[in-house]
Amino acid sequence: MKMKWTSYPYILWMAVFIVVPLVLILLFSLTTGEEGIANLKFTLDNFKRFLDPKYIDILWISVKLALKSTAITLLLGYPLAMIISREKPNKRNTKILLLVIPMWMNFLLRTYAWLTLLGKNGFINYLVTKLGFEPLNLIYNDRAVLLGMVYNFLPFMVLPIYSVLIKIDKGLIEAAEDLGADKLKVFLKVVFPLSIPGIITGITMVFMPAVSTFVISRLLGGGQYLLIGNLVEQQFLWVGDWNFGSAISIIMMAFILLTMAITNKFDAEKEGGGRLW
Repeated sequence: MKMKWTSYPYILWMAVFIVVPLVLILLFSLTTGEEGIANLKFTLDNFKRFLDPKYIDILWISVKLALKSTAITLLLGYPLAMIISREKPNKRNTKILLLVIPMWMNFLLRTYAWLTLLGKNGFINYLVTKLGFEPLNLIYNDRAVLLGMVYNFLPFMVLPIYSVLIKIDKGLIEAAEDLGADKLKVFLKVVFPLSIPGIITGITMVFMPAVSTFVISRLLGGGQYLLIGNLVEQQFLWVGDWNFGSAISIIMMAFILLTMAITNKFDAEKEGGGRLW
């Protein structure tokens, strides 16, 4: 089938703003910037440099925090998605709207808002001191970073699970109940297996931005927790080493694509929700 001419603008857009930047990042990662563009010298030193234990530790901390935030959002998001999916359509739409409305606000502003809540002179510590207690250390630690991740990425977990739960055939649940299954067994044998595609999508949508975030760790971590996203930002904006920053970006891209391939393979195996019994 011939490509319609209306698709050409989109292809041009993707080529200019996606393909070209990716090619440039790959080119920077494989070269040195000492002799200018006219005398590019291809090398793998930028990738070898990342094998330094201090950079591996930064990657590990980033992955660990991303895994924690993904697990917490799943534990919080799945029950919330179930509660919303069981509401009547008008109430359901209202609750989904309430969940989505904070996402309309700028990501940076949403993160800044936590500074006024968790800061030493913030609202929470104001209440704590009014009750006669010592101020709490709520900010500039890994718990504050984790809280910021969970808050910002929770909707990305709820919405995919919710979209799958509302499509589950109620007849399957009624059939399981007619066969003598209690509510727990219905959930474990029917609802949960059928919702696995939504869970996989939610995990992917939370883990990917969480592992590469830099704004949350910079604001709520106070610069004390250098994540892989902060390292890339540092190389481009402060150090001026675009070659090493590009190499880190390529490594992160490969890591993310590998993670997506694993989750997509698992999702494909569970296509259709899997077996019920």
